[in-house]
Amino acid sequence: MTEYDIQGPTRVCTATGRELRPGDRFFAALTETDGTLVRSDFAAEAWPGPPQNVVAYWSGKVPVAGQKPRKPVVNDDLLLDCFDRLKDSADPDGLNFRYVATLLLMRRKRFKFEDAARDADGRDVLIVRDARGGAIHHVIDPRLNDEQITAVQTEVFRVLGWE
Repeated sequence: MTEYDIQGPTRVCTATGRELRPGDRFFAALTETDGTLVRSDFAAEAWPGPPQNVVAYWSGKVPVAGQKPRKPVVNDDLLLDCFDRLKDSADPDGLNFRYVATLLLMRRKRFKFEDAARDADGRDVLIVRDARGGAIHHVIDPRLNDEQITAVQTEVFRVLGWE
């Protein structure tokens, strides 16, 4: 199984080096560099805007210690943005991320299953339709088992700060 080597929230501003304290607003960016997904966190006042090679970016608030964790709110638009930005990725991490994003979007009823097929290279492909816009997407099935899907989903949630 492909392991992601992406750190979770650093709670340190990439631009200034300042520690992000509980209650601080921040921006996070997920970029692709040489086939690797990298997360960078920024204090809201130091956010320069989305960097080059951005896969996704979002804002949030550093949680207060001792606060009961709330159930993650899945942002369909952010997930769809990650899905779209990885459409040309041939990297195993990108293929796994995109496939699991597809499954999450299907679970959220944003994507509808249309068909399954094989591409010219003999790989299994899911064909899904965006329930809102009607766009058809072909997604390579990396043939992950249930345990691998759960691991990638957990990593997707962690990377996007939804854990």
